This record gives sequence, C-alpha cells and structure tokens, in this order.
Amino acid sequence: MRHIEIYDTTLRDGSQAEGIDFSLQDKLSLTERLDSLRFDYVEGGYPASNEKDSQYFQRAGQMDLKHAKVCAFGMTRRKAVRPEDDPGLNALLESGAAVITLVGKTSPFHVAEVLRTSLAENLSMIDESIRLLVEIGRQVIFDAEHCFDGWKADPEYAISALRTAAEAGARLVVLCDTNGGGMPEEIARITRAAVDALPVPVGIHCHNDCDLAVANTLAAVDAGATHVQGTVNGFGERCGNADLISVIANLSIKKGYEVLGPEHISHLTELSRYVYEMVNMNFRTHQPFVGKSAFAHKGGTHVSAVARSTASYEHIDPQQVGNERRVLLSELSGRANIKALTGRLDIRPDSKLMDKILARVVFMENDGYQFEAADGSFDLLVRKCAGTFRPHFERLKYHVDVETDADGRIITEAAVKIRIGEKLRHEVAEGDGPINALDAAMRKALNGSFPALEKLHLVDYKVRVVNAEAATAAVVRVVIESQDEDDVWGTVGVSENIIEASWIALVDSFEYKLYKDEESG
Repeated sequence: MRHIEIYDTTLRDGSQAEGIDFSLQDKLSLTERLDSLRFDYVEGGYPASNEKDSQYFQRAGQMDLKHAKVCAFGMTRRKAVRPEDDPGLNALLESGAAVITLVGKTSPFHVAEVLRTSLAENLSMIDESIRLLVEIGRQVIFDAEHCFDGWKADPEYAISALRTAAEAGARLVVLCDTNGGGMPEEIARITRAAVDALPVPVGIHCHNDCDLAVANTLAAVDAGATHVQGTVNGFGERCGNADLISVIANLSIKKGYEVLGPEHISHLTELSRYVYEMVNMNFRTHQPFVGKSAFAHKGGTHVSAVARSTASYEHIDPQQVGNERRVLLSELSGRANIKALTGRLDIRPDSKLMDKILARVVFMENDGYQFEAADGSFDLLVRKCAGTFRPHFERLKYHVDVETDADGRIITEAAVKIRIGEKLRHEVAEGDGPINALDAAMRKALNGSFPALEKLHLVDYKVRVVNAEAATAAVVRVVIESQDEDDVWGTVGVSENIIEASWIALVDSFEYKLYKDEESG
C-alpha cells in the first residue's frame, strides 16, 4: 500500500471561492481538526497578503499539532530583485513556518505575458528563491503553476523548470492544472513523464473547471504521484479545486492506497459538514460519499432491494465515511419504503396499513406535500392512518394582524384560541412577521400544559411555490426544521395561504415533539 500525502489548501485556495471567508479563529480551528484527522499538510495562507494570515502563522506556531505540518504559501522572487531583498520571500521566512510552498511559472506563455520576463530569468527566479529558503533551513514544496498547459506547449521548458526546482533543493514538485482544463489521460501521461524525469517525489494539484479535478487527481496518483493537494468540499476559485473528501475516500476505499487511516476516513462526513457550517453555506445534498442524498433511496424497487442487500444499490457501506442510509417517501415509493420508514415507530407491518399509508402519501403529494424533508409530519401521518393519533390540543381559531405606523414600522400581532382537554386558552403575541407571531402565541397558549416545548427551537423555515402558473394565488409548501436537545426533525404544511401552510407545519412540529417525549419518557 503506497502512502499518499494529503495536503489541504482550504484556508488559502478554498478562501478564494466566491462567498467564502475564514476568520482567524476559523483558520485555527480547522487546522486543529485537520491535524486530528492526520492530514499531512495544512496550507495556512499567504503571509505577505494580509494581517490575518500573518497573525495565523504566529498563533499556529504555538499550537501543539501532532501530525500536520503548517505551510506558508508564496511566490518566487520578483524579476530583477535579489532573493534576500524580496519582500514576499522575507514574509515567508518571518512567518516561522517550517514548510514553505512556493509557486513558480512553468509555462512560457505565462513567463512572457504575466511575469514579463525571459525564460532564463524565470529559471533563475525559481532556483534562487528555493536555494535561499533551503539554506535557511526551510522545507520547500514547489507548486509548478500551469504545468500541464506549459508542458503541452513546450515540454522541454516545462521539465527544465521542474528540474531546476528539484536541483535547488525542493523536497517535492507539485504539478498544477491551474486552469482546470486537463483530461485524465493527459494528466496521467504528463505525470508519469515527470515522475520518470525527476529525482524528487511528484504531487498533483487540480482545479475543477471541466468537472474532472477528482478524476484527474486519481489519474495522477495511479501514474506515480505520491502527494495530492485540494480543498475540503472542493471550495476554490471559479469552479473550485479537487474535493479532498472524494479524493481521500476514493484513494483509500476504492484504490487501497494508504491515506489518513480507516478510523479517520469514517469522519469525512463530519469534516465536510463542519466546514460548510464554518463558512455558513448549505450542505451540497448530492455531494458524493458525504452528501445527505449520497445513500438516499426513493424508488420502491430500490428500497426493496436494499432491504435484502445493501450492495444492490450502494457502492460502499455509508458508515465507512460516517454517513447514513436514508429511505425517502414520494409517489414513486412502494410498500418497502413505508415498511422501512415505519420500522422505528413500533407499528406492526400490516400490509393493509402499509397500503393505506402509501395511498395517503400519494394523495397528499398530489396536493403539493412532500415528505422527504418532513419526517416529523410523516410519523404523525402514520399514526393517523393507524388510528393511534390523539391531538394534544385543538385549534379553535387564530388571527394575524399586520400594521404599519406613521413612521413606517411594521407591527405584527397574532391571536390564538385553542382547547387543551377541557381548558380554553386565548393568547396574543407580537413577532417579527406573522409566522413568528403565531409561533409565539402558540407557545404562550401551550407552555403551561406542555413545559417540554420550551426546549423546542425552530432552526429553518422554507417556502416553495407548488404551482407557479397561478402567480400570487399559487399553492405554497412550507417546510420547517425543528430541534430539541437530542433530535432534529422536519414538518410540512401546504395551502394557498402561506400563513395557513405555516400553521399546519408548526402544529405538526409541536405534536411531534410531544409524542416523541411521551414515548421516550
């Protein structure tokens, strides 16, 4: 089993993605997380670019990292400047990082058009910059920018740039598909040629502009590369970088390379979602290996087959990467879906009941309901079909009033009248909009009888138009995500009136919480 080094550049290359920004504490926290998972290198940033990255290296130098080496990123010296006088190289040295990743040009086009210098001067820039850093005691990784484009245009010059870096003392030469336009077969061919020609190990750094960054990375490793660079979730400029989540899973599980370790591979889903939360982005539902839908089954025949053998429609056990199997519910579902979903409800799998539930699901989905993200509403639907549902409260009426005062301030007030057993409760509350006011009024009416609802929190609220052709008279579907101290669930409501749809979803959320607590207690 050949060991493949994992080099994470989420904090530098990933931060160049549109809409992504890391605070100093984010960068330090992610460094600790990657170290705990035995990533080999963490590229912390470009110390010459901003004060935050400069502070990061000061703080990172004080961290008790067990495995990962923190790398500072920079460029070869400027043209016609002595390396010891170059501000960028001095910033790298001042960062205190033991490993420095130095990017240099290997494409004649970029030497001429971007650096505006000669081919010979570019080789001197590579040579002198690396020698300076190595002589001072730093380990250097050379990132050969635009390597594949440069190789295709002028292979002799590209290989001379790579050899110059290796002979100057670079520990490793990384081939970069900077524009992301390479195909797997040419990535493999050029990587193999570089491995044969160089006296140092070869790495790979791919961008995803052709949606091939992961495939190209795997092709390079099979061709002899022993070091891969990428970002968690594939974050990066333009179309992103190679997604290290998929790269690691494929290298380890599919190809048998030594990467991280099995006990760390099982934390990939957790890592992926941790980073999404850090940058305040929604999870990519269909992301391979770790997405919420990666092991979700909807078609009835698929669910039936998976119930007999998970290998029938799953390429790996989801637990290998820390994910889980999900069974979805829709008009495409069969009895197997219903049976799988009702297994946790302590309901006897009676065929007539399964058919009744399925028929009800199909009927409601025809009206605009969807239960894929509404497991709480589905559980209540099952209880209703089984005849075991007893509402904890009864709505008598509600009223929502939205007004603006003379200063343009919006005032929203909701009044709720409900019956709890023999008691009538009539409460009024204000809120930030009609749904928030309704929620507040319901809680005031219910909390005296059901104190457990104090631990119920609404964490997401989504509205979707079902029949857009009806314009403002369209039916809308409201999905609410709720959580308490130990669970998260979704509920759904559908109506031509957005407030009524929200009321239905809110009521289901409260009812689900109350039933759940009764059964667990």
